[in-house]
Amino acid sequence: MKIKYFSDTDTALVEFSELEVAETKEINENIYIDLDPSGNLVAMTIEHARQQASLPFLSYEQIEKPPNEVLQRTPRTSRR
Repeated sequence: MKIKYFSDTDTALVEFSELEVAETKEINENIYIDLDPSGNLVAMTIEHARQQASLPFLSYEQIEKPPNEVLQRTPRTSRR
């Protein structure tokens, strides 16, 4: 994964893979996602990044599964 910030346009680009982009979807007027031909996430573009995301604050945390324990995901609710 790569995160690029373009200060001249206040745009953040988060690249999850280097796969071919087949489609770009607008999430809202400032956030776009790029999908590969199978619909998998390739990248996300955030316009006005300082307002939309807490730039320049960035943290990365890798969570490992404890031995003999199963991680449970919290069900997501739909925002419609």
